[in-house]
Amino acid sequence: MTPPLEIAANVLMTASIILAGRNNIHSWWIGMVGCVLFAVLFFQVNLYADVMLQLFFIVTCVIGWLQWRRGAGGKPLPITRTGWRSLAWVVPAGIASVAIYGMLLHRFTNAYAPFIDSAVLVFSIIAQFLLMSRRIETWAFWLLVNTVAVPLYYSRGLHLTAVLYAAYWVNAVISWYWWSVQARRAAAAPPALADA
Repeated sequence: MTPPLEIAANVLMTASIILAGRNNIHSWWIGMVGCVLFAVLFFQVNLYADVMLQLFFIVTCVIGWLQWRRGAGGKPLPITRTGWRSLAWVVPAGIASVAIYGMLLHRFTNAYAPFIDSAVLVFSIIAQFLLMSRRIETWAFWLLVNTVAVPLYYSRGLHLTAVLYAAYWVNAVISWYWWSVQARRAAAAPPALADA
């Protein structure tokens, strides 16, 4: 039987992720509450990197909400792309961070699957920063995270969470497309309409 804590955490995070994909600012505060519940849940199953990730998400939800609300000179932050130069150093730095943090978890804790858990942590952080800045590439990183997270959570008996992360994978594909369409429309619109 699925614990009530897991159900509540997943309901809130599903709402938050769907709202983020629809470019809706309410994603942030709903996500914050969901992260608190997930932090407790992951602690119970020895996924310590995921606990740290949820604490990070709580802080960044506040920052993300503020950035989306007034992050572009007092105007809502537009959807943009990340440059290839940025990605060229972010991805290798992420891989190195996974290796280092995974080794630390392996050596000093009883963490389950420390390197896989670390991959979820590191690439979720990258994806979150891109989401906070409304960068389209956030959805590519969320695809990666969800691909790794589904078998990890399933293996720890968090079956509902695994199923919903599979659904989040689909949501990331749809959101990637939706954000690309919105960015093209904003770029094509006259300045007065783009600011409206």
